[in-house]
This record gives sequence, C-alpha cells and structure tokens, in this order.
Amino acid sequence: MSRILITGSADGLGLMAAERLLDEGHEVVLHARNESRARDARATLPGASGVLTGDVSSIAETKDLARQANESGRFDVVIHNVAVGYREPRIETADGLEHVFAINVLAPYLLTALIDRPSRLVYLSSGMHLGGDLALDDLQWVRRRWNGSQAYSDSKLYDVILAFAVARLWPSVSSNAVDPGWVATKMGGAGAPGDLTQGPETQVWLATTPDPPTGGYFYHLRPYRHDRAAADPKVQTGFLNACQELTGVELTA
Repeated sequence: MSRILITGSADGLGLMAAERLLDEGHEVVLHARNESRARDARATLPGASGVLTGDVSSIAETKDLARQANESGRFDVVIHNVAVGYREPRIETADGLEHVFAINVLAPYLLTALIDRPSRLVYLSSGMHLGGDLALDDLQWVRRRWNGSQAYSDSKLYDVILAFAVARLWPSVSSNAVDPGWVATKMGGAGAPGDLTQGPETQVWLATTPDPPTGGYFYHLRPYRHDRAAADPKVQTGFLNACQELTGVELTA
C-alpha cells in the first residue's frame, strides 16, 4: 500500500484518480482550495484519510500546504493535478503574478521543492503543451498580449520541463508527465471528445506500477511525443532559475 497525495482533488480528474487508488487499497490524501471545498471532498470520498487545504494561487498558502503535507507524514507518491484551464482571463494573484502560471506552474514547483521527497512524482500536462512557447522572459504576460489558450499551453510545457528536470536532478525518484486527454471535466468542458474513464488511468498506473519509468511523457499508458526542448538541461536550468527568482525557493539536486 502506498501513501498518496493528489493536489486539486476536490473534483474532476484528481477526485477520479483518488477513487481508483482507494479502490486498489492505497491511502489517499486529498487537497482542496479552501475548507468549504474540503468538506465537500470529504463527503464525496469519505474513504480518504484526510484533506489538506490551501489556495495554490498564493505563494504563502502553497508553502503552508507543503508544511501540512510534511507534518502529516511522508508520502510515497505526489500527483500534481491542480490546474486552471485555457479559457481564463488574465488575473493577477495576491503576489502580483499571472494566475495561470502561478497555479499551473509555480505551485507544483514549490510543492516539489518543499514537500519531503517522495518516491514518485506525477505531473499533469496536456497535449496542448506542444503549442507552448518557451517565453522565460515574459512568464507573467507583461510584454505579450494576453491569450488564455496560449498561457495554458505554455504552463503545460513548463510542467513537462519540471517533470524532466526533477527526473534528471533526482535519479532515485520516478518523475513523469502525463497527458490525460481532452475529457469532459469542468476544465475540459462538456463537449470534450475524449473518454473520461481513461482520464485518470495513466497517473494511477505511474503511481502504483511495480517498476515505474522516469523522465517520460505518457498518454493512455504509453510514451508519447513531447516538446524536445523539455529534455534540454539548459532549458530546464533556465526555467528552474526563473521559478527560484519568483519564489525565493530553490529546487536542489
């Protein structure tokens, strides 16, 4: 049995993955943005061993979420599922950061750096990352004209870079990125064409398979094409340095 934390698991794919992992006999800890959503998650999935709370658009609350996670005990697996989608307006967080980047990218970066190192890390990306731009000089969309779809694509590219960077820096940890497909969740929309039942299958597999891969990008249990720049150590270093500068937190080797 593994002990697993899933961020953004009050609903959607995160909650679906939690349900499957519980059915397989694992201990699952959920995460919700606030206490109201945490109560709903507890009611929906009473078998979960706990629900951590924190609004990951905030650097301070994300750091506190990491503190809660560490105080609850070591996790074998962390699934970084929390995200907002591609139809978002440009909103600045309390820290003055563009919120898609803050939630989709900085949150998993901070949690990776601050949560006691697990054996496995799974990062939710998207096929849209293939259209992402490596705009490390304009992460906050100050220079460019806002485009919600592009901001989402960029963020999912950065998530692949993060997964691959961690795989390189932490060779004892299985770190992979996942494309769950375009499925009919709140984020994907009711008209999404993918099979919703297949949405959580790859992250569940990576969390539990006896001999997990590392440094891969997977779609429906198989390695899949990804932006080659994500595997470039120079790109990874530039990305990690940018995140460190914004947060004051270093992800160390």
